[in-house]
Amino acid sequence: MPYKLSATLLNHSADVRGVVSPTNNLVLSASRDSTAISWSRNSPSSFSPTSILRSGSRFVNAVGYLPPTADAPKGYAVIGGQDMVVNIFVLDSFNKEDPEYSLVGHTDNVCAIHVGPSGIIISGSWDKTAKVWKDFILQYDLKAHQQSVWAVLALGDSEFLTASADKTIKFWMKNKVMRTYEGHRDAVRGLTLVPDLGFASCSNDSEVRVWAMEGDLVYSLSGHTSFVYSVSVLPNGDLVSAGEDRSVRVWRDGECAQVIIHPAISVWSVSAMPNNDIVSGCSDGVIRVFSNSEDRWASEVDQKAFDNEVSSQTLSSQQVGDVKKTDLPGQEVLATPGKKPGEVKMIRVGDTVEAHQWDTVTSSWQKIGEVVDAVGSGRKQLYNGKEYDYVFDVDVQEGVPPLKLPYNISENPFAAAQRFLQQNDLSMNYIDEIVRFIEKNTAGVKLGEDSSYVDPFTGASRYQPSAGHPPSSAPASTFVDPFTGASRYSGNTSHAESPPSVSQAPQTKILPFTTLVTFKQTNIAAMQAKMHQFDDTLRNETSTAACALYPEERVLVDEIFTFLSQITSNTAPISITLGASHIQAIMSILDRWPVAQRFPVMDLTRLVVAYSENIPATPENREKFFDCLFKASDWSSVISQGSCLLKPQETNVLLFLRIIANYFQDGTPVNDGRWVQQIFEGLNQVPYHLLSKPQRVALASILFNYSCVRMKTSANIAQRNLSLCLIFKMLRLEKEDAEVVYRAAVALGNVLCEARDRGTMLNLTSAQQTELKEVLDMIRSGFSDDRINGVVQEMRSLGYPMTD
Repeated sequence: MPYKLSATLLNHSADVRGVVSPTNNLVLSASRDSTAISWSRNSPSSFSPTSILRSGSRFVNAVGYLPPTADAPKGYAVIGGQDMVVNIFVLDSFNKEDPEYSLVGHTDNVCAIHVGPSGIIISGSWDKTAKVWKDFILQYDLKAHQQSVWAVLALGDSEFLTASADKTIKFWMKNKVMRTYEGHRDAVRGLTLVPDLGFASCSNDSEVRVWAMEGDLVYSLSGHTSFVYSVSVLPNGDLVSAGEDRSVRVWRDGECAQVIIHPAISVWSVSAMPNNDIVSGCSDGVIRVFSNSEDRWASEVDQKAFDNEVSSQTLSSQQVGDVKKTDLPGQEVLATPGKKPGEVKMIRVGDTVEAHQWDTVTSSWQKIGEVVDAVGSGRKQLYNGKEYDYVFDVDVQEGVPPLKLPYNISENPFAAAQRFLQQNDLSMNYIDEIVRFIEKNTAGVKLGEDSSYVDPFTGASRYQPSAGHPPSSAPASTFVDPFTGASRYSGNTSHAESPPSVSQAPQTKILPFTTLVTFKQTNIAAMQAKMHQFDDTLRNETSTAACALYPEERVLVDEIFTFLSQITSNTAPISITLGASHIQAIMSILDRWPVAQRFPVMDLTRLVVAYSENIPATPENREKFFDCLFKASDWSSVISQGSCLLKPQETNVLLFLRIIANYFQDGTPVNDGRWVQQIFEGLNQVPYHLLSKPQRVALASILFNYSCVRMKTSANIAQRNLSLCLIFKMLRLEKEDAEVVYRAAVALGNVLCEARDRGTMLNLTSAQQTELKEVLDMIRSGFSDDRINGVVQEMRSLGYPMTD
């Protein structure tokens, strides 16, 4: 018998992101309305809510079921979401807000949950990890994926499968990766066990794949026309999948047996009941049950209403292909039977274009909607492993690859523009231009409510834009900060302005320019919470307990946070003065803590040097301080390796460079001791090609700030030559980023102005004069930026012996 509508479950007010159906009479659902609901069957074709579970106000994305125990005769609901916690509720009352257990450990959105046969729980998160919980205690921490873990499967107490936005699936024995399955061309979104064969996976590449556990691909199922979000196996062996093309598809013997179109943009989740019924959760907030048993079918009136909902939907032309009305046939083409389930034909009915799909169950064409001219449909775009409503290309310079601007329609355009500029270390002077760009390219789309938290998975609301440019495809992942989300702490979001305003006319005199740039932006409370979290983790592990903060260090660290909170509030009186003991505590912690946990300490140091003058206070202590920072950033390994930096190295190096940039302030005693030479001797060894763009911007900012300080203090030729060597190196090797070249060029201009003003122009060696001419010629020919050309022109006018 074919599948037909059995029941419609209405109570959620936003997208239903997860459903499970462990028995014929029980459905659990998770929604972006911040609730999970337990539903019980009232009759063969109806369900009603029996428990509404709410642990907070954040989205709930995933749900699982723990079987009954003596303490919980109806079992438990296991839910996870944006609060980063796995909450476990006893199903014993209608409204519950306090979970019986809260499993804490994830550091980002929990997007996947599965409960194994023995009750073991596995959760997956945007923090790139999966965690296994036994008896409500963390058993294993699964760390190997490079991006968000979107699907998890517990095969037993010690065997697990995880799937990720990094396009891979991994098989784990306890906490060790035993096998990696590769083949999907995009993020892997769902997993299900296929008894006696292996498992099935689904992906944003629109395919369902069936694998043997040994790693062989058994077969692929093609038919979905967009992202496939969820896959499940029916007791009779059929597979069922759901996705962004509004469909649930039933697969039998490697072929599509039935397509069930839904009146919603996305079918987020699908689950199989023991009686072969299918449960789906959709973006319209509705849960639907479909049955192949006639005694559980909904009434003819309800089925007709469902069919009318489907046929009244509007489809963007992008969902069904380019549409040219004059070339379309009329209704007579529907007299010819379709060739396969789900086949779509478009016909012209007057001025309307209708989409019809072949239904093998009724052997007829079923109307599934009217096609509208909408360029850039509701299909999400993937960027850095997460989904956005738009991912725009932004051209910042001719001949340079465009930057990617992700945007959710629920966002305030100014917030999105600010994030984009910060992440790419561009001047905030561009913010109005970026906002206009966003508004122009989302013309006709009504913005939802502004939210301090933006869900990069889909955005806070779903939509069908009536006009606008098509979003670009997602790029390969570049540098990703250790934290994500607008309200989360991130060690890599600090921004420093370009030296002069980018709107300044090229003919305006720039050199010398002596206003320092700084990296000061932060979230103090979140940084403090992250550092304490890492400290607790180290303290609770026997092997790392000795690395945890000593009691006196914890006091000093909390004093630093108090000082930073006061000085950044601009209102609270400053009650604490930082001194040598606070710096010594930071150095001691950096010396003990593992590389992967150092970044909040490095980030704390960035702010300490920015808001405190001349600490450490003596030349000897400054040398010890920067020696500690070189070691904490793993600098010796960085300069010796020829491959890309590991993520902890990448983060720590970026923060280290920003610490140095912040350390050079007005009045910094650069000629007191040899600590400046120590810094530039180390930086001159950097393998420039391995640095990310934010790292290169930070390095150029060091040179710029140092040049500003030199303008106001006595000259040191050895330091100048070391800084010149690094400036020349950057200007020779930087081929792409105008902002990096601009900052380094202004630094060079300041050095030349300072030498001219002190009457030491002729101290440039012949080799330096030659290299000066070569780099100026190189950047003038390599970059068309008016700012850069203006600086080059000014340097040429300073009187140094060079020829055009």
